[in-house]
Amino acid sequence: MSPADRPRRRHGPLTLFSHPRLVRHRIADPRWVLPDMTIAVLSDFHICRPWTPLSALRRIVAMTNALKPDLILLPGDFIADRHLPAQSVPAAAIVAELAALTAPLGAAAVLGNHDWWDCALARQTDFARNSVAEALEASRIALLSNRAMRIDFGGGSFWLAGIDSQRALRRRGHRGLHDPEAAFAEVPPGAPAILMAHEPDYFAKNDPRAFLQVSGHTHGGQLNVGGWRPLTPSAFGSRYGWGHISEGGRHLVVSGGIGYSGLPLRILQPPEITLVMLQRSV
Repeated sequence: MSPADRPRRRHGPLTLFSHPRLVRHRIADPRWVLPDMTIAVLSDFHICRPWTPLSALRRIVAMTNALKPDLILLPGDFIADRHLPAQSVPAAAIVAELAALTAPLGAAAVLGNHDWWDCALARQTDFARNSVAEALEASRIALLSNRAMRIDFGGGSFWLAGIDSQRALRRRGHRGLHDPEAAFAEVPPGAPAILMAHEPDYFAKNDPRAFLQVSGHTHGGQLNVGGWRPLTPSAFGSRYGWGHISEGGRHLVVSGGIGYSGLPLRILQPPEITLVMLQRSV
């Protein structure tokens, strides 16, 4: 796991909203046969007032653009946890700010569990509609809900696949809205592929079709005690709590995200912009 860059603003042990730190992960893999590529990951915004307002999002977009990444990934949870003591912000306003993100290969997104559970439109329509999905579909950000897209880069190409939330609607007895078979249906066997999944737990399936999975969801546990993250919302505890994890020759990057759920508090786990530097191993 690569060390995090020092943040410009000092983070104390108890963190409410502040400027996010920049965390870098370098991944070298022989299946990546294209030139070096940088991927900026912005996850778990949970935009609301006063904790993560639109003014903060505007600043984060500017910080991300200044990094000049090749590709930007947004792995879900755009809207706020409705149980958080805060004033929510409409999805359309959030996506309007994110539309200012710029990268040569564009930006892509998937939905998170809170984008379903805490979307008023989804609840009002028995989850037939979703305000976050509709805002993204009306923007130039690609929404990869159980589908993939081919991206040309450096004289070759790779595939970016996305699956919908694995936890969405589970309280209603649903197995989740993710459909990996649909997501990889158009990806040729053996083609270099990256998977974006809100929750990291899919990594345990050992799906060989993607050599790299990019996720969020955990917020790094929001509490980090020497790498112990007891509040991590995962069936695997801290195993996929944060950072770069390598298992069975495959890679997982879990962003610590921007916002909050439950309580507007982070302890030794500040908000972050995640930058993945992908290169071929020698």
